[in-house]
Amino acid sequence: MFGAAEAYEGYMARWSRRLAEMFLDFTGFTDGDRLLDVGCGTGALAMTAAARTSRSEIVGVDPTETYVAFAREHASAPRLRFDVGDARALTYANATFDRTLSLLVLQFIPDMDRAILEMCRVTRPGGIVGGCVWDAEAAGQGLVHVFWDAAVALDPSAEARHVRNRDTSRRGALSGKFGAHDLVDVTETILTVAMEFTGFDDFWLPHLEPAGPTGAYVAGLSTERRAALQARLRRAVLGDLPEGPFTLHTPALAVRGQVPR
Repeated sequence: MFGAAEAYEGYMARWSRRLAEMFLDFTGFTDGDRLLDVGCGTGALAMTAAARTSRSEIVGVDPTETYVAFAREHASAPRLRFDVGDARALTYANATFDRTLSLLVLQFIPDMDRAILEMCRVTRPGGIVGGCVWDAEAAGQGLVHVFWDAAVALDPSAEARHVRNRDTSRRGALSGKFGAHDLVDVTETILTVAMEFTGFDDFWLPHLEPAGPTGAYVAGLSTERRAALQARLRRAVLGDLPEGPFTLHTPALAVRGQVPR
């Protein structure tokens, strides 16, 4: 699904970087912390962390080799490293990191509970584990809801793919899992990304690339159904205006918890 690193950069990574700034603030990341970015993709969170620090050692891990190769090529500092690996079987020693974070990935990992256990294991006592996912309950708000609302209106079979049906993206779900794995001082908040588009093509064209759930869905549509979806989305974001810039305010759920001392 996420095999094309460059396509993903155009589709979501530009917004991931904006969200990463807020997520790092929320999790209390400071210069000198050793950070693990679980499911790093093309490196949005790890590179954002590196850009705002001078001493932190930062590691990103992802199962997709093309993503890791892209991240390595664009790494900005020798203290920034990217590894190929599985979130459910991390190769790092116990208590290695001060912050172990995952941005827009946990909801896609089979056996999320195993991944959270591994994130806790590699984080030192007193360290922070954090996760961030798009808000499933933000009806009609933001990029992911706008897209899937339009898709379902034309194709009811797309309902199963809609973000609103991801139980792990519902408010309280991820924080509940964090608490169940013995993290303490678990806190949940909403972080909202302002996604500013120069026009409809800036919004639509990334969905034609094989990146993410929306790109996979569009790739499977006939020419006629793709055109119908394009027209419906144009109306959804522009209304009666022929063209012009617009902004989608897209909320995400962020959760943090502390490993017991």
